[in-house]
Amino acid sequence: MSAQGIHAMVRAMNGTGQVLAEAGAESPEAALDKSPLYLRIRDVLADAISAGRLPKGALLLEGPVATVFASTRTPVRQAFALLETAGQIRRFDGRGFLVGQGRSGPKRVALTAGMLGLDEEAPGLRKAPAWEAIYESLERELVHLSVFGRHRINEVELARARGVGRQVARDALTRLEALGIMEKDERMRWTLVPLDEGRMRDLHDIRVALEPMALNRAAPFIPPAERHTMTHRLEEALAVYPDLSVEAMDDLETDLHITCLGYCPNRELLIALRRARFMLNVSKHIIGVSHRMPADEPFIAEHLAVFRALDVDDSERAAETLRHHITVSLPKVIARVAELRDAHRPEMPVYAAPASR
Repeated sequence: MSAQGIHAMVRAMNGTGQVLAEAGAESPEAALDKSPLYLRIRDVLADAISAGRLPKGALLLEGPVATVFASTRTPVRQAFALLETAGQIRRFDGRGFLVGQGRSGPKRVALTAGMLGLDEEAPGLRKAPAWEAIYESLERELVHLSVFGRHRINEVELARARGVGRQVARDALTRLEALGIMEKDERMRWTLVPLDEGRMRDLHDIRVALEPMALNRAAPFIPPAERHTMTHRLEEALAVYPDLSVEAMDDLETDLHITCLGYCPNRELLIALRRARFMLNVSKHIIGVSHRMPADEPFIAEHLAVFRALDVDDSERAAETLRHHITVSLPKVIARVAELRDAHRPEMPVYAAPASR
């Protein structure tokens, strides 16, 4: 479940987290399938804790739980925040959560679907679509290549190179098209959109104009427990920087720019922001992967300033702080992309070829 859909679906739920349906209109399984993934994860974990399948003191980490549910870390993080608020888990030394209260633990257990009362047919266990298996590495490869200009992408060759069916390759490219990384030309051929300074400035203009507005609208709907968890994660990250993984940095970006904004009730505003979100992907795939980690942390303190304003219910100050953060981030991103372009030669995949406009 994406962050953008959470608020709309929450409004359609009752206090137990189940989707409201007309009497007799749906089976319980159908209702469960329609509930947000983070609530399903919360309910499955809560049941496993109550039944003793997850013992007191068991260490729960986002990554392993996300693997069991075939999900990203975001809904797992949201589920943990709800379980922490309910007192069923407690934070452990910044590295995860322990089941139950008190001083026991940590007990390191190998988490399995069976331990959670799930099997392959259970409605609470989402099966990942086939394109997800190739998506992350493909996105990174194409973001890097986009720095070096416009390229034609051959769908058939992509499928062959990745050992998947053509439909899987097409689904992955369609996902990239929604983010503005890919487009189709007048002959309906896949084209990689070049990442030049002009485009980066255009995308930042959209973010500067719309993200603060979205945050202002979202602020009343962000659950306090979830917001406090995000603040704590930023504080921990600031204390240990630069000893952070690329994934951890991306999680911090996701907390503010995707999860928090996703609570904005104006769905059209979030749709308008979707393509501009591409700039987050640029930073994720350049920092710490093909580019050194900056000596000075690039955004953590600025994010903390936004959350400090949210914590005192000053959404106007939070929005203005976010606007400043986005504005000052532009020169940093432009410089990183320029350095990558100057210091590296493009690695041409077999499915790509340079293209003129």
